[in-house]
Amino acid sequence: MEHLKKINMSDREIMDGKNGIMCRESYGFRDPVVKNVVDKFVKRSNVGYKKYGSTLDDERRFKMKDLQGYLNDIQEELMDAVLYIQTAREELRDMSEEAMIDKFKYDEEEI
Repeated sequence: MEHLKKINMSDREIMDGKNGIMCRESYGFRDPVVKNVVDKFVKRSNVGYKKYGSTLDDERRFKMKDLQGYLNDIQEELMDAVLYIQTAREELRDMSEEAMIDKFKYDEEEI
């Protein structure tokens, strides 16, 4: 594997080579939003592979995690998502309050 690193191959290209994948599909996107999401999935997959050294498919095929493990991961991710939503709401509230205060100050300066 080290000899593959020397020719500047990405982790994804090295994994593809190990799995006999000669080329990847290339997709055109009508919608740039979809393209951005797909790009993020690929980047996230690369980060996960670099961190854990395996793919989700490896995890499933080699029984590295069972169904309870996946359900636990899902639950934890959704709990985090709820916390992020709450934090974003509080940030939006603070921004709205600051905008109202700024408008009040501006209106008073005009008088």
